[in-house]
Amino acid sequence: MHKGTFMELCDLLSPTLKHKNTKMRAALTVHKQVAIALWKLAMPDSYQSVSNQFGVGKSTVGVAVMQVANPIIELLLSKVVTLGNVQVILDGFAAMGFPKCGGAIDGTYIPILGLDHQGSQYINHKGYFSMVLQALVDHKGHFTNINVGWLGKVHDTRVFRNSGLFKRLQEGIYFPDQKITVGDVEMPIVILGDPAYP
Repeated sequence: MHKGTFMELCDLLSPTLKHKNTKMRAALTVHKQVAIALWKLAMPDSYQSVSNQFGVGKSTVGVAVMQVANPIIELLLSKVVTLGNVQVILDGFAAMGFPKCGGAIDGTYIPILGLDHQGSQYINHKGYFSMVLQALVDHKGHFTNINVGWLGKVHDTRVFRNSGLFKRLQEGIYFPDQKITVGDVEMPIVILGDPAYP
């Protein structure tokens, strides 16, 4: 991450992360909280390793991760993961030979540490503990919709059918009502995906 991006992220999250010093201890700075959280999220280090790296307790690492991740989801996710200009996306896919295509979709596994409780539900078909991330991308590979958090054992079809994206597609409200007539069949905007996606 570039320093400018880090500083911008700290500025955006500052109102929710700024804490006051107490008689017992000085509050962590916003910069340190964000650095701890980003390090933990980006690296496969243990909480103990991160706590040693930043000179804080293990529980402080856990708190920092949650206190940074939650505002990122609430404040920034909808600004970063957005559909954008549908016509530009359609034109981009058409230039690649996929007319009337509004995106490409697939699921992937995010590896996680093994769990004691319901651990077998997190083991995917490849044999490791994970959670499922479903992503829809535009013609440039930018995320336009994500769904994350399903247990690794869950198939892409089930994740898709239970997603907000599926509901909005079924209701015809995700893409604007643009249809093309092929022969005598009216065709909506389509999404490219493997056989798990109807």
